[in-house]
Amino acid sequence: MSSSTAAETLINGAARIIRGKREFLELFTASVLAGGHVLIEDNPGLGKTTVAKTFARLIAADDGGPLLFKRIQFTPDLLPYDITGVDVFDPESRSFRFVPGPVLANIVLADEINRTTPKVQSALLEVMAERQVTIGAATHYPPEPFFVIATQNPIESEGTFPLPAAQLDRFMMRLSLGYPDRDTELSILEDNPAEGALKELEPVISRGEFLELRKAAAELFCHGALKEAVADIIRDTRTHRGLILGASPRAALHFLEAAKARALVKGRGYVTDEDLAALAAPVLEHRLRLRDPRASGENLIREICLARIGALRTI
Repeated sequence: MSSSTAAETLINGAARIIRGKREFLELFTASVLAGGHVLIEDNPGLGKTTVAKTFARLIAADDGGPLLFKRIQFTPDLLPYDITGVDVFDPESRSFRFVPGPVLANIVLADEINRTTPKVQSALLEVMAERQVTIGAATHYPPEPFFVIATQNPIESEGTFPLPAAQLDRFMMRLSLGYPDRDTELSILEDNPAEGALKELEPVISRGEFLELRKAAAELFCHGALKEAVADIIRDTRTHRGLILGASPRAALHFLEAAKARALVKGRGYVTDEDLAALAAPVLEHRLRLRDPRASGENLIREICLARIGALRTI
């Protein structure tokens, strides 16, 4: 199975459950193929949790079953070791043994991540950035593939703790599902795929094929002029008068990696300027801080991106 065919198979499998959201699924798939974590910010009841459950079922583990999936329901009373795991004393062996936390899984759903304290949110920082968890003097590693899917509700502020900039910067993309159209909603009413079809969903690609997809995405060709455009767009966010916090070098790497993965998802063997235009807002908007909170971050980013792409096309 070719890389483009495998990516298409993965998206089509997800579309059986997440209906009428092709663009969202392409962006989401591009993010996980690039090795990135995803923050899904949307209103309640739109399928944020279902997305994570769906992708966990679509990739087969080495034993033929689905990948190891863990869900963490974030609440104000959660503690860091509830996420990472803890050393407990075993009276029989008179030694400590490590009890792994839910973060040491292939796919981790951090549900309503902004409902817990910054101290607990920070328990995810190490594993999201370095793919490891340090408990005492020992280091533990999650299995591969590994990615975090976090959700948050943007319409409620009571009892929530906004994610700090360091946490947001570790998410490759921030995405939104949005409401379905009328025909899609009728289809959902007909058979409720999140309750019915999801339970019967079988893996469509193996773990090995998924890792090969990641490798193919990382090795995809990107012209030097487009890499320069990525660097210039990132630098423009640091000097734009409408921004008080620009994008980091990590954001630049995520931008390029996501562009390569999107090109693969689209069936191409090379990155185009259209990939940059489509990804600028999902990859960069959540990392920036606006001088005027009433302004549109998405519009500002598109303005910066299109100016650089326009200059590129005149060369």
